[in-house]
Amino acid sequence: MNERTFDLVVLGGGSGGYVAAIRAAQLGLSCAVVEEEKVGGTCLHRGCIPTKALLQSAFYLDMTALAAKYGVHAASVEFAYPEAATQRDTVVSQLHRGVEYLLKKNHVERLNGTGKLTDAHHVAVKLKDGSEEVVEGKHLLIATGSNPKVPSGIEVHPPQVVTSDELLFRETLPASLIVLGAGAVGVEFASMYRSFGIEVTLIEMAPRLVPLEDAAIGKELLKAFTARGITCHVGAAMDLQATKIGKDSVTVQMTKDGTTSQISAEVLLLAIGRTPRSSGIGLEAAGVKLERGFVEVNAMQQTTVPHIYAVGDVAGGFLLAHKAMHQGIVAAEHIAGRSPYPLEPMHVTRTTYCSPQIASVGLSEEEAKAAGYDVATGTMPFTANGRALAWGNAEGFCKVVADRKTDTVLGVHLIGHEVTELIYGPGLAMLVEGTPYELAHAVAPHPTLTEVIGEAALAVSGEAIHI
Repeated sequence: MNERTFDLVVLGGGSGGYVAAIRAAQLGLSCAVVEEEKVGGTCLHRGCIPTKALLQSAFYLDMTALAAKYGVHAASVEFAYPEAATQRDTVVSQLHRGVEYLLKKNHVERLNGTGKLTDAHHVAVKLKDGSEEVVEGKHLLIATGSNPKVPSGIEVHPPQVVTSDELLFRETLPASLIVLGAGAVGVEFASMYRSFGIEVTLIEMAPRLVPLEDAAIGKELLKAFTARGITCHVGAAMDLQATKIGKDSVTVQMTKDGTTSQISAEVLLLAIGRTPRSSGIGLEAAGVKLERGFVEVNAMQQTTVPHIYAVGDVAGGFLLAHKAMHQGIVAAEHIAGRSPYPLEPMHVTRTTYCSPQIASVGLSEEEAKAAGYDVATGTMPFTANGRALAWGNAEGFCKVVADRKTDTVLGVHLIGHEVTELIYGPGLAMLVEGTPYELAHAVAPHPTLTEVIGEAALAVSGEAIHI
């Protein structure tokens, strides 16, 4: 059995893992990445990218319904799902080749197999060719990601009961869909399948859609989804043990406002969150401490064993690819002896690609009040924005949450057309501890959607011009 030594061995080649390896290699460290599947991880192959490619097809389909209003008349519109799926796979393939090229360019060793820590410095790798190799790492980095969460009382049973992993690559569209869970994954799939002409029912146990977002966002999304014909049930309890799976359908039992009812569809999507992929990889043997399955880390991404680091979903917090990437850079630079700026969770931007889109950073109004801040807010609707009206998509708003005492921005929340492209600016403002005044007086070009951010910031002090 061969044994090689590297400065850094990364377990998991997803967003956090491959970025950490590349950055470490740039800083002169020898690196190896252990990945049993394709590098790029969940985001590239089963999450962010393929989902957004299909959502883009949904967007173009929605735009055809709006085109006549702008004098563009199409004789007929036909949606070909197989062609949309081909485009999805083309986008994923191109990005995958790019990640592989970057790893080779930076001389990162790629170990195609499953890895398990045997102690605090060694990883046993079962390679795809059937052989086994043990590699030693002066430092180890855990970036094994997460899996879709399956609630107790039910099991995945394709094609009737699925998670996003199975539904994303289904070869045909179902006639109807029940989505259990109205977080980011749930509302994206509900939105996409409704655009494809599918009957969609969305069920959420919390009292509002997207319960981790500002309450005003959830209220606005409910209004938009209802107008689009998506049946939404919030504050609804499910008895999953009463689920009945037929040959071509699934029936669930829901209790809402004291009334129990049965809802049937061709497919049930379980979209209640994700669980860390931390078991069975030898963390206990290495002495790494877990909390509810997540790896405990400090600001430099170190675990309870200082030379072992963890990033991304397995380390908890926001389960987002861009967060994992930034954590990977922090970890790599710290391993290389630098003093990187730690990633502040409050500065992590969040984006959801349903229609209308959602984007946010920082604290919601409720969170800010619960934290004891003297909260002031300002809101600007897109109905007063020239670019939004020209787009034909003027629903939604921008909301700025600020602290009266320190005059700092605590959070920015947007819902509307293409708002995921707007949140970087507020994220930068949060990073540099910007004030509502500064956010408002950065000159936004006209006419653009970005103008709502400055107007919402002005509204914090009652000085907005266009409302």
